[in-house]
Amino acid sequence: MRQAEFGGGEGWIRWTETPGAQPARVYVHGLGATSAVYHAHVAAHPELAGRRSLFVDLPGHGISDRPEDFGYTLEEHADALAVALDTAGVTGAELIAHSMGGSVAIVLAHRRPDLVSRLVLTEANLDAFPPPTAGSSGIAAYTEDEFVDGGRARVLDAIGPLWAATMRLADPRALHRSAVGLRQGSVPVMREILTALDSVERVYLQGERSGELVGAGALEAAGVRVVTVPAAGHNVMFDNPDAFVTAVAGGV
Repeated sequence: MRQAEFGGGEGWIRWTETPGAQPARVYVHGLGATSAVYHAHVAAHPELAGRRSLFVDLPGHGISDRPEDFGYTLEEHADALAVALDTAGVTGAELIAHSMGGSVAIVLAHRRPDLVSRLVLTEANLDAFPPPTAGSSGIAAYTEDEFVDGGRARVLDAIGPLWAATMRLADPRALHRSAVGLRQGSVPVMREILTALDSVERVYLQGERSGELVGAGALEAAGVRVVTVPAAGHNVMFDNPDAFVTAVAGGV
């Protein structure tokens, strides 16, 4: 396990990694998740093995610290991730990022283009204030204190055992602030940043069961490769790992 101080010494962001060839692949999880749980089985696949791989837990999640005074906005998550990559000596990485992690990866590519050469985004949040079906909605519907004082328990009961297994590891206040920050979006907003990142290879994975991606045509016109993954929902890496591996390996 490795770690780096973020937020001006407010806490430590932590990750595990496997050695291998460059460029490194950096796996970034979604809201209430952890990177190794969602991606280690993918990185170990024969098509992907042998590459240096980092599994980073964002602030407030998994094995990373959860300082009370941290804001947990997309920009702050991106800056903390940048500190981790700087400490690890990573540049020009491939970011394999899921859901909220995809939003963080987009913001990172905008703020620190030296760190990112390729984005593989799995159902990343691209717009502010998504529809009520978005995973962050149930959390952000509470005030922060309401969420800490009982809302978190109700959300854990409602989301099912798989997501709850990692969400229960996240700090309640960090989780709520992350959800609010995700819904507020970045400035410029994530979709605008993504379409402008023409120096970065960009792949967007959409699970077939999630429905058509809004604005897919405009993304493709901007050079983003949009791939609909069959027999998959939001968690493509679990629902159809073979297709996910192919996408990460560059075969789509």
